[in-house]
Amino acid sequence: MTDLSADKPVLVSAAGSTMVITINRPSQRNAVDADVSRRMADAFALLDESPDYRVAVLHGAGTNFSAGMDIKAFARGERAYVSGRGFAGLVEAPPAKPLIAAVEGWALGGGFEIVLACDLVVAGHSARFGLPEAKRGLVARGGGALRLATRIPKALALEMLMTGEPIDAARAADLGLINRVVADGEALAGAHELASAIGKCAPLAVTAAKRVVVESPQWPVADAFTRQSEILDPVFASEDAQEGARAFRDKREPVWQGR
Repeated sequence: MTDLSADKPVLVSAAGSTMVITINRPSQRNAVDADVSRRMADAFALLDESPDYRVAVLHGAGTNFSAGMDIKAFARGERAYVSGRGFAGLVEAPPAKPLIAAVEGWALGGGFEIVLACDLVVAGHSARFGLPEAKRGLVARGGGALRLATRIPKALALEMLMTGEPIDAARAADLGLINRVVADGEALAGAHELASAIGKCAPLAVTAAKRVVVESPQWPVADAFTRQSEILDPVFASEDAQEGARAFRDKREPVWQGR
C-alpha cells in the first residue's frame, strides 16, 4: 500500500521492506487530530499484517516531528484517540514490528509520547523533547507518565514531568532516550540506516526479541525463562533459523521467509 497524495494528513509509502509513515500537517506542526489518529492506526495495523514490511519509520513533515494533540480540534469536540490503540492510534498498542522515530525540531507533549511509544529514535541535533502538560494543569496521560521512567532514571523523569521543561537531543542521548544524534535534516536518513540493518535480520527473530524486551519487565523472576522460551522456542524451530545456519555455513547472505 502506498499513499503519496500530498494533501493527505498521513502519508504511507514503502522503501524496500520499510514502511515510511509521515505525519503530514507541517502548517499545524504535525499536531494530531482524530483523522490523523485513525490513519496512523490503519498504517500500524497494515505494518503488522503485511509480510512485505519488516520495520517502520515514523516522522513529521517539515521542520517538526509533532506538537502533540491538536488543541483546536479538541476544542471542536474531536478526540485524537482510537479505541484499543489510544492517542495517535499508537500509544496504547504499538505495533509488534519495530518502529523507529525520526525526529527533527519539536517532539512536544503528545508528540514526545509518540516518540516514547517507538522502539528506536534518531534525532537531528536541534531536536527538542518535552512534556509541558503540568504547566497547563494537566498530566501526560498518553504514555508519558507511564513510559518515561522506564527509559530514563526516575528522578529525571519526574523532573521533566513536574517542571514541563524540555531537553535537547544531546541531553536525550546522554540519558539513553535516543539511539543516534545526527546533523539537522538527516534524522530520516539515519532512521532508514537503522531500518535497513534491522531488515537484513530474520523477521521472526526481530519481532520475538522486541516482544521479550517489552513484556519481560512484568514477568515474575521465577517464571522469566519459561515465559521467554514460550516466545523464543518457535523462532529456534523455524525454517529461518535453519536458513541462518545454512547461510553461515555457505558464506552467503540468508534469504528469510518469515516462517
